[in-house]
Amino acid sequence: MEYKTPSSIDEVVMLLAQANGAAHILAGGTDLLVQIRAGFTKPTLVVDVKNIPELRTISVADDGVCIGAAVTGAELGEHDAVKAAWPGLVEATELIGSTQIQGRASLGGNLCNASPAADTVPALVAASAICLIAGPNGQREAPVEQIVTGPGQTSLKNSEFVVQFQLPKKLPRSADAYLRFIPRTEMDIAVVGAGVNLTLDKKGICQQARVALGAVAPTVLLVEAGAKALIGSTLDDAALDKLRAAASAACNPIDDKRGTVEFRVDVAGVLAKRAVLIAKQRAEMN
Repeated sequence: MEYKTPSSIDEVVMLLAQANGAAHILAGGTDLLVQIRAGFTKPTLVVDVKNIPELRTISVADDGVCIGAAVTGAELGEHDAVKAAWPGLVEATELIGSTQIQGRASLGGNLCNASPAADTVPALVAASAICLIAGPNGQREAPVEQIVTGPGQTSLKNSEFVVQFQLPKKLPRSADAYLRFIPRTEMDIAVVGAGVNLTLDKKGICQQARVALGAVAPTVLLVEAGAKALIGSTLDDAALDKLRAAASAACNPIDDKRGTVEFRVDVAGVLAKRAVLIAKQRAEMN
């Protein structure tokens, strides 16, 4: 197995193209190294992207926030502007592993590992995040929800990799939130995760909403029926009940040691409702 540490995006693309599908990107390594040691994957080439400036930068501008794909959870959690604009995304990121893991784990790695239970992905989808992807034909953009196609699978071509996440400008009276349920109090994999992002008008009526669920289907779900239940309402009990029903109806989970199908379906509705209430409270304060 070879290990390369390129210093530019173009160099990464060249290495990936030459490897023809036999290379793996190392953004943090908290998943990849475990998989290699366990024998689940045997790459002939590991490409470490942590030395590339574009992947290690957080920038805040009038039109939104850009987060490099190799930015660590610890770095994101210490960035005051991102915490203020996207507290739900930061919450999701800070749920990944221990303090030590936080110093390595990245948004790009969490997405491209393609686990249905990834914590940051529902939060990114709820936030309408866009991926900037580099490849042999230059760079392209794609919504986060189009990247993962199944457990351990992505829509990225062999010579492509995620460079950056672009989050839109935060509108007035807007806020996001993320919640998950786990068997233990910390350092476990989500049984269900729920990300919500919404915008209220001055009267408290919901103008925009996105609801995303994790760990309840092969990929993260964007629950459009849940958003529809919220838009036009004051997020009263009737709207929240409709949201809960829509979230549960969207689920297509499995039974495993962490939870049954029935449990996940029920908890998905409960968490979605609770996340909306947190986002609502935050939006009212903006």
